[in-house]
Amino acid sequence: MNPADVAALPAPEITIWTMFWGAHLVVKAVMIGLLLASVWCWAIIIDKLLLLRRTRRAMDRFDEAFWSGNSLDDLYNKISERPTNGAASLFVAAMREWKRSVQNPHASFMGLQSRIDKVLDVSIGREVEKLESSLLVLATVASASPFVGLFGTVWGIMTAFRSIAASKNTSLAVVAPGIAEALFATAIGLFAAIPALIAYNKLQSDVSKTQGRLETFADEFSAILSRQIDHTAGRDRAA
Repeated sequence: MNPADVAALPAPEITIWTMFWGAHLVVKAVMIGLLLASVWCWAIIIDKLLLLRRTRRAMDRFDEAFWSGNSLDDLYNKISERPTNGAASLFVAAMREWKRSVQNPHASFMGLQSRIDKVLDVSIGREVEKLESSLLVLATVASASPFVGLFGTVWGIMTAFRSIAASKNTSLAVVAPGIAEALFATAIGLFAAIPALIAYNKLQSDVSKTQGRLETFADEFSAILSRQIDHTAGRDRAA
């Protein structure tokens, strides 16, 4: 068949499915891996968005209860029996350490403030670790997916060129499907990487804001307990 006859043939329809099924096995594996990574990223994104929203709402409710003027002991008894997160977990941990020292008749208040500060720091670390878990997956997918897709593209183009060389036909109708299949891998890589990068930056910013809010509450509550420690210690000395 001469080139004129090839040019006269109708061009094959190129769709997403035909590009996938016509791709080399290695390129198919790359595409499937990138799609699975994209699904994994979206699952993490949705889970983290819901977790951050629950944490913000829980912190708002706790702030309202904490600054309402009610007794700290009453608030502790109310929330210590159920699972807590956010600022409530910091409050429960610090109050638990406070009560251990106050309820022990032989306990000394020396070092209590530093112990409470340490408990608050550890609680903040646990809360932030919970919020940041799996965010590294988003960062990894965002940075690696384009290169994985490019690997699939390079492999697909090499395969297409070998097929062209074997058929000894350089018509665009023959070359285009193989090139399109190869470039489809890069497109899927970008499809996985772009949402992962945007979500990672957004979620990391939200986690940083939540961490700052936790640290602010820890400083305020530590100051409240510090005044209470000075008052209790002064009363004991006077007695």
